[in-house]
Order: sequence, then structure tokens, then C-alpha cells
Amino acid sequence: MTMTTGEIWVVIFSLAVGTFLIRFSFLGLVGDRPLPPLLLRLLRYTPVAVLPGLVAPLVLWPEATGGTPEPARLSAAAVTLAIGLFARNTLYAIIGGAVTLFGMLWLLG
Repeated sequence: MTMTTGEIWVVIFSLAVGTFLIRFSFLGLVGDRPLPPLLLRLLRYTPVAVLPGLVAPLVLWPEATGGTPEPARLSAAAVTLAIGLFARNTLYAIIGGAVTLFGMLWLLG
């Protein structure tokens, strides 16, 4: 399917307007009022939900291996999860996972 230049610009403009309206609905219309406590409590979990969504495809279907899971990435994910659960420190978990990933990649070649 080929698109003309005009169609591409219509898609870009539509996405820009849609993105603006989504953000404006939250920031522009509600931005000057305090948020309800329930919403504030739920917003605390946004990074916890987004980070695994970004990382899981890189662990389970890594582009570097053509989509085949490998022991180095799986072990790094397991170590990261374990450190995160036991230490309750995100930075330690990320550093521990990175060290494990690079160590396993070095060991396994």
C-alpha cells in the first residue's frame, strides 16, 4: 500500500491533534485543580506498569538474536526481579541486572 504525500501529512496532522487533545484533557482541563486521592494513588503505579512493558519484549524476543530468547537476557531479568523484590531498590535492581547481562554475555560469548 503506497500513500501519497498528502495522505501522509493528513495522518501526521491527525496524530498530532489526537496527542494534543489527550494531553490537554488531563493537563489543561484538570491541571489547576487537585486530583482525587484515589487517582493520585493509582498514578504512583504508572512507572511500575510501563517499565516491564518496555523491557519484556527485549528479554523475550530480543532483536539481537533474531527473536529467540537467550540465557543471558533471561538470567539478567531474573536477577533484576530478585534484587528488586528483596532490596526494594530500583537502582540496585537495574545495576544488578546490567552487570548480570554483561557478565553473562561475556561468559557465553
